[in-house]
Amino acid sequence: MIPLDTATGLKAFGQDPVWLVIVKAVLIFVILVLLTLFNIWWERRVVARMQHRIGPNRNGPFGLLQSLADGVKLALKEDIIPKAADKAVFVIAPVIAVIPAFVTFAVIPFGPVVKVPFTDIRSPLQLTDMPVAVIFVMAIASIGIYGIVLGGWSSGSTYSLLGGLRSSAQMISYEVAMGLALVAVFLHAGSMSTSEIVNAQKDVWFAFTLIPSFVIYVIAMVGETNRAPFDLPEAEGELVGGFHTEYSSLKFALFFLAEYINMATVSALATTLFLGGWRAPFWIDSFWPGANEGYWPFLWFMGKVLAFIFVFIWLRGSLPRLRYDQFMAFGWKILIPASVVWIVAVAAMRVVSLRGGFNPQVLVILGVVLAVLVLASWFLPERGGPVDEAEPQPFDAFAGGYPVPPMPVPAATDNLGGKR
Repeated sequence: MIPLDTATGLKAFGQDPVWLVIVKAVLIFVILVLLTLFNIWWERRVVARMQHRIGPNRNGPFGLLQSLADGVKLALKEDIIPKAADKAVFVIAPVIAVIPAFVTFAVIPFGPVVKVPFTDIRSPLQLTDMPVAVIFVMAIASIGIYGIVLGGWSSGSTYSLLGGLRSSAQMISYEVAMGLALVAVFLHAGSMSTSEIVNAQKDVWFAFTLIPSFVIYVIAMVGETNRAPFDLPEAEGELVGGFHTEYSSLKFALFFLAEYINMATVSALATTLFLGGWRAPFWIDSFWPGANEGYWPFLWFMGKVLAFIFVFIWLRGSLPRLRYDQFMAFGWKILIPASVVWIVAVAAMRVVSLRGGFNPQVLVILGVVLAVLVLASWFLPERGGPVDEAEPQPFDAFAGGYPVPPMPVPAATDNLGGKR
């Protein structure tokens, strides 16, 4: 495809013939499936190198067909449905989890307006766009939570239920921080359309002008996709395998596929909103006029997405799993308040830029108020004090109506490990 115009807008959409829309949808599906197979292989190779192992190297050149072999193996394995499971919901849950992962890519721009080969049609390398495209992505992505919690509930297993509830609580919590981080992008770009946000980053990426939003989004996207070090729903020592403990064969493969496509989704959204999307880095575009021509826009986009996925892999191979209460407290007590404060600051800067200046008197008043608050926080008395140890209460074995033995007290041991 030969580019004719590097700027895309909402007027470029809604004019494609039906056959071209179908071709675009099929190409997106094929790209995501191939990207998933590659990401699984890449993750195994990178983690193996970090751990001084070889990794997959048998099936195909450099082991590239290992993921395909694993997919065929899953398809041929016995499909087991637990006797206590709700069969209808048990079968539908993986489908609910995987479909939104594909749909979200409908508004992701892969490149500029180009000429379709063998025709006179000009069309953007994007399935569709809308004035609220990013809100559409967040709404569709949140539907995948239903597949996870329903999969855990319908399994008829306590471990699966706990894993589903833990995963849904985690994803909802970090979607709030993720959505708040994107509000600053809307305010700064003046649009919610993905193609227009990409065009707004022609001179400089939002990752530099909106650094707090970028950092908050990167942390939230790792937590929202249940990836290490935030893979708490799959804590093997506590919940076996989490919400998909009872799944096997193709149903398990669908959950696995949804996880890796969600990684690509949040990475593509981060690329679009913070790293200029399909555009070449602005410092390269300044001295290379053809950086956004030919197939280069698609290659720039895929390179940025793979860079984010490498961050996922790097975190998995480097950091230990967090404790669940620490992880949830971090999201609700740090990320969300920081996002709200940053949104207020960006809104204030937006008003200043639109009005062409800032009143010095207002600046002085805000500085005085901030200084008073800081000084007041220094002189406030610390809450709490020494806590008196409660006196031990006598144990009543029949307090609950049934005889319950007291908890055993471990015997004291000496330094050599023997009982005294």
